[in-house]
Amino acid sequence: MTLEPCSHYGKTPPCVDLVIKEKVGRVVIGNLDPNPLVAGRGIKKLEEHGISVTVGVLAEECMGLNEVFMKYIVQKEPFVAMKTAMTLDGKIATATGQSKWITGEAARKEVHELRNTFMGIMIGSGTVLKDNPYLTCRLEGGRNPIPIVVDSRLRMPLTSHLVEKASENKLIVATLASADPVQKEALRQKWVNVIEVEAVNGHVNLKTLMKRLGELGIDGILLEGGSTLNEAAIKAGVVDRIISYISPKLVGGERAKTPIGGEGIGSLEKAVLLEALEIHEIGKDFCITGKVKKEEGACLQES
Repeated sequence: MTLEPCSHYGKTPPCVDLVIKEKVGRVVIGNLDPNPLVAGRGIKKLEEHGISVTVGVLAEECMGLNEVFMKYIVQKEPFVAMKTAMTLDGKIATATGQSKWITGEAARKEVHELRNTFMGIMIGSGTVLKDNPYLTCRLEGGRNPIPIVVDSRLRMPLTSHLVEKASENKLIVATLASADPVQKEALRQKWVNVIEVEAVNGHVNLKTLMKRLGELGIDGILLEGGSTLNEAAIKAGVVDRIISYISPKLVGGERAKTPIGGEGIGSLEKAVLLEALEIHEIGKDFCITGKVKKEEGACLQES
C-alpha cells in the first residue's frame, strides 16, 4: 500500500476493516496517513489483529504518488501543478499570438488525462478573452475539472462558454471586492460562484484564494494559465509542480510570449529551482516535470 489504510468512515467505509476481513498476513506501507482521523490508527488496528506491518518502504516514491492528498490534508490548500506547452526556444505562441498547436496530438491527449486527474483547472481572464475555452476533459468516460477563472476586473463576458455552462461545470470566478457589483450579480444569476478575494498589487491575492478554494474542498488544481497568471502564481509561491511540454520547434521573436511573464528575476541566485525531475517522450514532443523546491526567497521578485 502506498498509504496507511484508513480507519474511519468518510466517503467510504474504513478499508482497514476489509484488510482484516480478508485475513491478510502482512501489510507493507509506504507512508503514514497524515489525516488526524487516521495518523497511525490504521496500523495499530492491523497489529491488534495479528497482522504484521512494515512502514516506510519506497516512502519517497509513494509520497509522490499521493502528493495531492498529502498537501491538502496537511495544509488544507489545493496542490497546484502548472502546465505549460512551449517551443524548444521557450515560446508559448508566435509574435502574432498563434499558439495552436505548439505540441502534437499525443501531448494534447496527455493533458486531457491530467484534466481527468485534477479536481480543478485554473486560467486567467485573458485566456477566456483570447480562446473562449470549455476546459473540459475530452477522454471517453473522463471527469471534467471544475473551472476556476482569476478575473480581478471581471472582464470575462457573460456569453463565454464557461459562463454559459456554469450550472453544469460549477464555474468559480475569483475577483476583488472592488470589482463591478453589477457584473458580479449578473454572473451569480448565471449560477457562477463568485468569490471575492483581497487584493495584492491590484490583483487577486492567490495565496488567499488557495485557502478559499481549500475550504470549498478542492484538493488539486491544474494551472493552465497564460504568462501573466503563471508569473503571479510562481511569485505567490502557490505552485507545487511544473509540467512542461516541449516541442522541437523554434519560432524566435522578442515579442513572442514565454510561459512565465513579468519582469523576471535580476539574479540567478534568486531563481526558482525544481527537483525530482522526470522526463519522457510523448509523440514528437517531450515532457519535463519537477517539484518546485520550496525555500525562502525563491520567487520571481527583483533582487
